[in-house]
Amino acid sequence: MSRLGRVRAEVGADWRSFARRRTAVFFTFFFPVILIVIFGALVSTDPGGGGLFAEPPAFYVPGYLAVVVLFTPLSRLGSEVARHREGNRFEKLATTPLSRTEWLLAQTVVNAAIIGLASLLILALVVALTGAEIVFSPLLVPYVLVGVVCFCGIGAMLGSYSDSQDGAVAASNAIGLPLLFLSETFVALEQLPDWFTPLVNLSPLTYFARGVRAATMPDAQVPAVGGVDPMVANLAVLTLLAAVAFALGARSIPRTD
Repeated sequence: MSRLGRVRAEVGADWRSFARRRTAVFFTFFFPVILIVIFGALVSTDPGGGGLFAEPPAFYVPGYLAVVVLFTPLSRLGSEVARHREGNRFEKLATTPLSRTEWLLAQTVVNAAIIGLASLLILALVVALTGAEIVFSPLLVPYVLVGVVCFCGIGAMLGSYSDSQDGAVAASNAIGLPLLFLSETFVALEQLPDWFTPLVNLSPLTYFARGVRAATMPDAQVPAVGGVDPMVANLAVLTLLAAVAFALGARSIPRTD
């Protein structure tokens, strides 16, 4: 079987596994919907009024998308790798032609499909519930895809180095929650102390948020990087980080248990 055939077969198996887990399907799409309803509709924004929700509704679009782009790969890949380790499945995988990189690629493809559907739902709800005026830029697609690749790689590392499936889920939450709110998603950089700026720039999610904001909100004050358009520059940085994270994630997956 060719490499493409092996990846395609693994993608089909993983998609069927996800579809059979109704609880996972429900919460993958339900959680961001609840977040939008709470933050976007019930807690209405007050531009210019000060406080956390002082920006226009379109400002928070990267944050809503980040919920699924960040948490879904971290939790699914972390728990999946840990579950395979506990069941000695990587020992069986080592006896097949499927490599660790191909296995992770198949998992990433499935996550990209799931998160792509969830992102479409989120954008529709944001516009309908908050009245956000956003531009549907074609760059949204590569931003979501590259973000998924990046956090799938990080999720694979969490699952590889955690001592259990519960530990992997706990680690994904411990890393994901701070990143979600401290990567220029829901909280503007001006609202954070000056000493925190270098830490914000270390987060891959920061470049996702900046790029998506520049692509969907033309009036946003997103600085250029080295004189390069922020939509392109942030995507380039995110792509580089995604390549490193994916390579490290594939390398961290054990050959045997």
